[in-house]
Amino acid sequence: MSATSLLASGTDVGAEIVFWVCATLCVIGALGMLLSRKPVHSALFVALTMINLAILYVALQAPFLGMVQIIVYTGAVMMLFVFVMMIVGVDASDSLIETIRGQRWAAIILVLAFAGLFIGAIVNGLSGVPEPSLEAANSQYGGNLQGIAKIIFTDYIVAFEVTSALLIIAALGAMLLAHRERHTPKPTQEQRSIARFARYAATGELPGNLPPAGTYARHNAIDTPALAPDGSVVPESVPGPLQERGNVRPVDVAAEVEVDEISEGHTVVTVDDDEAGEQR
Repeated sequence: MSATSLLASGTDVGAEIVFWVCATLCVIGALGMLLSRKPVHSALFVALTMINLAILYVALQAPFLGMVQIIVYTGAVMMLFVFVMMIVGVDASDSLIETIRGQRWAAIILVLAFAGLFIGAIVNGLSGVPEPSLEAANSQYGGNLQGIAKIIFTDYIVAFEVTSALLIIAALGAMLLAHRERHTPKPTQEQRSIARFARYAATGELPGNLPPAGTYARHNAIDTPALAPDGSVVPESVPGPLQERGNVRPVDVAAEVEVDEISEGHTVVTVDDDEAGEQR
């Protein structure tokens, strides 16, 4: 057996391994999409199928289709699906509610009709057709990219434009699904400010942001309560988990006195413990 035949046989074996692995993963992804209970899991299974399809395209010497499959479908369309599901909040219980009467039977009939047309087109296309050669098709137009451009913008220009219109309609539909009608007018900044001070007068909730832990205190640790400008302790400045565990540092009385003196306009000179020891 010559080296050329060995190389050809090794290439065929590698191509078969890639095909069977990717084809198996594609089928698993398709079944996972149909059988998953959560929409996000279905979207991830679809992404698995598309990635393996892209690998098959590249293995069949169609790198442009492989890159388009990953960039457009897996990277853009699938992320659009995921974001729509996250924004709209699709739940598994929504599929049990039939909003349009008879839509389930209509969907089943359409799926069966489409499957029959698809299988018939494949059988009709493969009957009496010689074995295709991707190398011959690429060499006819000077490359894979040139051949795809020539076919799309000449023979299939109508189908291409219809597909573009369908994508635009899908994008508009996603925008309509994500849009929510506001039943009350949006409050202005003045109205929100009045509401905050009304809550402060009724419940004592501070209208502004709370000072972080350690503010105006002698220690900047997160378990040290902040001191308000008037010297009072702000217990809400310590995180809730530390308060529940009782890990709140007691406030130094000298810190409160210092804050009071600063608020009254007195100059306060602080001496560190090391400097005080040296003076002694």
